[in-house]
Amino acid sequence: MNLDFRNTNALWCSVAAETLWRAGLRHAVISPGSRNTPLTLALVAHPGIETTPVLDERSAGFFGLGIAKRTGAPVLLLCTSGSAGAHYLPAVIEARESGAPLLVVTADRPPELRDCASGQTIDQQKLFGAFAEFFHELAVPEPRAESLAYLRQTLRHAFARAERGAPVHLNAPFRDPLPPIEDDTAKALAASVDWERFFETAPEAVAEFSPKLGLPAEFVAKRGVVIAGVGFDDGQCALTHGAGYHWPVLADAISGARLRVGNHATVVAAYDAILRDERAAEALRPEVVVVFGDLPTSKVLRAWLAKIDAPTVQFVSHEGNRDALHGRTRLVRARPGELDMAPLVFQGAPESWTQSWAKAESAAQAVLSRAENEAGFEGGFSRTIAATLSKEHTLFVASSMPVRDLEYFAPSRTDGPRVIANRGANGIDGTLSTALGVAQGGGPTVLLTGDLAFLHDTNGLLIAPKLKGSLTVVVINNEGGGIFGHLPIARFDPPFEEYWATPQRVELGKLCSAYAVPHRTAGSPDELRAALRAGLAAPGLNVVELRTERAKDVGTRKRLLAAAARKAGDALC
Repeated sequence: MNLDFRNTNALWCSVAAETLWRAGLRHAVISPGSRNTPLTLALVAHPGIETTPVLDERSAGFFGLGIAKRTGAPVLLLCTSGSAGAHYLPAVIEARESGAPLLVVTADRPPELRDCASGQTIDQQKLFGAFAEFFHELAVPEPRAESLAYLRQTLRHAFARAERGAPVHLNAPFRDPLPPIEDDTAKALAASVDWERFFETAPEAVAEFSPKLGLPAEFVAKRGVVIAGVGFDDGQCALTHGAGYHWPVLADAISGARLRVGNHATVVAAYDAILRDERAAEALRPEVVVVFGDLPTSKVLRAWLAKIDAPTVQFVSHEGNRDALHGRTRLVRARPGELDMAPLVFQGAPESWTQSWAKAESAAQAVLSRAENEAGFEGGFSRTIAATLSKEHTLFVASSMPVRDLEYFAPSRTDGPRVIANRGANGIDGTLSTALGVAQGGGPTVLLTGDLAFLHDTNGLLIAPKLKGSLTVVVINNEGGGIFGHLPIARFDPPFEEYWATPQRVELGKLCSAYAVPHRTAGSPDELRAALRAGLAAPGLNVVELRTERAKDVGTRKRLLAAAARKAGDALC
């Protein structure tokens, strides 16, 4: 162990770093400042903790979130006092809503320097409100064994709370001296404490979620559907591997079931298009529903489920009310790794039930597959990416139009990439920084994003020199917010163009050049595939820009989805 006895703060923080490492901490993202100096030095000095400095706290928060989403383990965020911690809030919100583990530590001035116009000091108590699963203000460091035991226990508890899939906030006050200026305050503890025994106590056990439960008896021998939503990862695809299952799997593109599902499942990727046809929606009406994770993005699917109001069992992996439709839903909570072992039986329905879904899927895909032939179409580019990336790759997809195009147009596959997204709060905040965190230390990663989401987080480009991995950013540049063109407000122009579409004229090539980030353009699926191959083979960050036409794409998207819906309905009639 690497304990520092030069002064009280140094010992306190080296004990903190050792405690957190033994609990399982492996990554810390640190933003520069003065008040967090003691803990920064201790984390950097610990050989088992990888530390990354990130200037902008908002970017740092999402970078840490990306690492947490990839690894599933808590990541520590550390910043100085004052307004610095407030910039973590968007990442904390996303972590709370998506069940991602974050341990946020905000350094602070001691109590005697608060509420007296002392510089860089604000009220940091419960800074993140209800978005933090747990808040605690640590004591001011003291050179006493009893105080260090309190620190050890509190940090273990906080880490365990974060491990359950939630953000945790610790406020950490420090008195001067902040650097490890040697004095005699902590030296006596070097010999008076048995440090090996001190750290022997086992980490706090994570509380068990509800016991694994099977489906109710009334679900057997019924026409049902499995909905694989956000939070259903590829590790749970054993649930869809059984050849005897006679239920279709409606698989969100973000779930592991769309792009890397087992060969035996009947996967329906075009459910959004299929259910737009009233004939198909009625013919495919299920008697029961099973949902894994959160519901997919599709408003069409959600409206169909609300209208059916069928008995539903929803398996979720983190706390909270996850039934957005307020239906007749029974929630079953289990850790993510337990879902693939749940004793579920999807059988008893006639084979014709699954065959009808397969027929509708085939008919709809015959239309949607033409998306790549539509010159410069955003949905076609999304389909190209989903069909090109392989099992060793990760795809991070931005909110707004990219995640919807992936849902509309991505085909089903057995050997595709892992897909990650910030779909807890569904915002565009920190898109680039999160993707950089996902790529940090992981396999080759691709970010699919729109131009506004990319520009909203340009400070993420500052992380590029520190990236240990490969990230290819595919920017669909339609000079504005394309998703708003699908809303009724689009008919009211002005002021639609200026206040909703928010056109921008940034030259992305010059922007990337300012950060020394490689940039290239692509104009066709073939050029995009070539750019992806080059980017995935290269280390570091590179950007591929796709220029599209916003207004034209709105029409193309509506036309293809309507045609796919008609074909699906015709196939069933």
